[in-house]
Amino acid sequence: MLQFIGTYSSAIVVVILILFSLSEILGGLLDNKKRRIDDYLLENIAALVLMVLIKPGIVVLVYWIGSIIYPAGTHLLSGINWIVVLLVFLMVDDLLQYWYHRLAHQNDFFWKLHRPHHTAEEMGLLVSYRNAALYYILMPNIWWLALVTFCGGGIGVAIGLILKQVIIVSSHSPTKWDQPLYRFKILSPVAFVIEHILITPAFHYAHHGKSQADGISDPNGNFGNMFSVWDQLFGTAKFTRQYPAELGLPNDPKDNWSSHFLYPLIRSDQEGSEISKAHTRKKNTGTEPASLELEAGKYLFCQCGYSKNQPFCDGSHHGTHFKPLLFEVKQKQKLKLCTCKLSAKAPYCDNSHLKIQKLQG
Repeated sequence: MLQFIGTYSSAIVVVILILFSLSEILGGLLDNKKRRIDDYLLENIAALVLMVLIKPGIVVLVYWIGSIIYPAGTHLLSGINWIVVLLVFLMVDDLLQYWYHRLAHQNDFFWKLHRPHHTAEEMGLLVSYRNAALYYILMPNIWWLALVTFCGGGIGVAIGLILKQVIIVSSHSPTKWDQPLYRFKILSPVAFVIEHILITPAFHYAHHGKSQADGISDPNGNFGNMFSVWDQLFGTAKFTRQYPAELGLPNDPKDNWSSHFLYPLIRSDQEGSEISKAHTRKKNTGTEPASLELEAGKYLFCQCGYSKNQPFCDGSHHGTHFKPLLFEVKQKQKLKLCTCKLSAKAPYCDNSHLKIQKLQG
């Protein structure tokens, strides 16, 4: 049985993808008008290149380098039980993926490689493959996969990849398999255990939400790939058991598939796009507070200073270490909001801008 899984693991993954594809088709995903031809091209081409070229290419490269540097390494894990190999492979793999994914939201260059993943306005099984080719080439856990395979842990890796594929595809699936667990109170303890170990659709949907203003989304959190334990351990977890009404990016210019997938070799021709040649990231802070009359409601305050919609967030913080600040106005009132980004009472002005004025003049 183990030999069969090791030999046909790729075929098993394809079967998993087909089954989820059928569930999406039956669920009416193909009728959704939000999907453009560029979405289909990006997802299918990226998935094909990853599975046929990038992953096998990295495995072959590691085998070639390893056979030269340390040929005896091919037997390094052969005497270790495959279950131990599987557990170690999965835990290291997922920890690497967590930090790589988190880096992609906090570093401008890596954000542009990962940005295609967040331009999807609806979920689907192939959304998980929406990244630039270079994002996958640099992905540390693919190199880890190749290293463990080279060292004789092929069975553990094969089974691990199948388990990962089930979790990753299902967390991007529009079928929302976890929803019944939240609907019935008797199942709540079961839901609690599952969501605090594995990535569920609700947990990952929050990561794809367009704006934190809905109280559900957290595009700058919930970075886990297979296990939610890393987000809990490093303080980036948000559990709501709800699904955002809107997915995607604010002010998305709708770049074509080739600029998404082949960045930085190909740049977008869309005006204002983060991946266009003309794009520059610049501060839009001010030296005076914004005096505004706000209606009752929830607002996102810009903390990065890059938003063109000061003092409010427009999504420009992606690719930085900053997150917008969600605040609520209880009733219609006039407020002075900080634009210098130095206030210790953000989002409200505490006159820190006077320090800038003093320095300037």
